[in-house]
Amino acid sequence: MAMSTRRRWLGQALGMAGIVASGACTTSPDDPIRIGAQPFPGYELIYLARTLGLLPADAVRLIEAPSASANLRALAAGAMEGAGMTLDEVLTAREQGIDLVVICIVDRSVGADAVIGGPAVRALADLKGRRIGVEQTATGAVMLDATLQAAGLRPADVELVPLTYDAHEARFRDGAVDALVTYAPVMTRLLSAGATKLYDSASIPGRIMDTFALRRDSLQANAAKAAVLIDRHFKARAAWLSDPARHAAAIAPRLKLAAPDVVSAFAGLELPDRAANRQLFADGAAALLTAAHTLGQVMMSAGLLQQRPDVGGLFHGGFV
Repeated sequence: MAMSTRRRWLGQALGMAGIVASGACTTSPDDPIRIGAQPFPGYELIYLARTLGLLPADAVRLIEAPSASANLRALAAGAMEGAGMTLDEVLTAREQGIDLVVICIVDRSVGADAVIGGPAVRALADLKGRRIGVEQTATGAVMLDATLQAAGLRPADVELVPLTYDAHEARFRDGAVDALVTYAPVMTRLLSAGATKLYDSASIPGRIMDTFALRRDSLQANAAKAAVLIDRHFKARAAWLSDPARHAAAIAPRLKLAAPDVVSAFAGLELPDRAANRQLFADGAAALLTAAHTLGQVMMSAGLLQQRPDVGGLFHGGFV
């Protein structure tokens, strides 16, 4: 899913990633692969798989990370083999020396990311001169750029306030920012509390996507376990779509939402099934490579990447 991970300023988060990432595989062949994911609807399907007893404990261990930056630190230190990550996070991590491979597209944002306004900001035109909280990631940059264009504004017309995702809700509620670039479940809670949605990713379909990505060394050593991870994700997806109301109660606690709001949070996501993933990864992942190149350009323009990303070996479609 930007000025994300879901999404924090990853240069800080990674720290010494380029130094520690090489040779960081710390598990034995008998250990489960460790997969991190912060609270976000698209990633909740794999936790639902665990709740439903579909996820073998000897194959996959889920790490409940509080933020994207925590995921990146753990990956850099070799404390996890993979994570649920936005594509921009994957590109940033690779530039910092963590050789990640995307093996599944978990979701594409069609409304789950949004710009919301407080009491003084009820329409796009009200953004002029206002303080906008935003994560310094590609997802934030994409959403901010599209919103300002829709409002007929330039970056100089607003005051940007860098905020990590874990600070979004508190800073919006205490009035430190007038508007906020954010996503579910924080978006869902704030809208329920009276915030106004000004713009969302439904207007820019296909630009923001979440993935499962694993370190290349771990993927090579744990191919069978990675296959289990993806298979159980798709099984949980099918279970969710068959009866969202029933499964919402299991997902609600991690998202800190009421069960009916969980269903609403998923409404802004497109959840590609196995067939759709195979199509995305077809022809050498041509469609995904195009998306990665476009995203890389956005990130370079926003100063989030130092150079054009090397996308060689970025996508592996053998697990879908």
